[in-house]
Amino acid sequence: MATLPLYIVLSSADRDKMQLASMIASVAAVSERPVHVFVSMGAIKVFDKSKSGNDRYSDSAFNTELCDKNAPDPIEMFSQGKMLGDMTIWACSMVLDVLGWDESNLVDDLFDGQMGLTKYLSDAEEGQLMTL
Repeated sequence: MATLPLYIVLSSADRDKMQLASMIASVAAVSERPVHVFVSMGAIKVFDKSKSGNDRYSDSAFNTELCDKNAPDPIEMFSQGKMLGDMTIWACSMVLDVLGWDESNLVDDLFDGQMGLTKYLSDAEEGQLMTL
């Protein structure tokens, strides 16, 4: 039986949620499972290329712990997952419009383009969907 694609919707700028999403996405992708990530709402600001390190994420006690322990940055983990496996990452077109952003505001070489939520959810009907 073929493995169902995994669809992940990101909506939070919390480091712990991004950490978990990047680990799930990367492991699935390198395990030959297609992964499709949709970045929306507050999560899009994590991918602002003008920010780096801990400045990308909202404040939380666990964020501090992850940084203190030198946990791999979720942006790097998404990048590695794309490089080593079958992963696409889409920016929510509505959120980009709201912010007045385009793809040039986002981390270079990570996104596969923009997509609307309706199209993404339609595509996700063929797989498993999770939100973080």
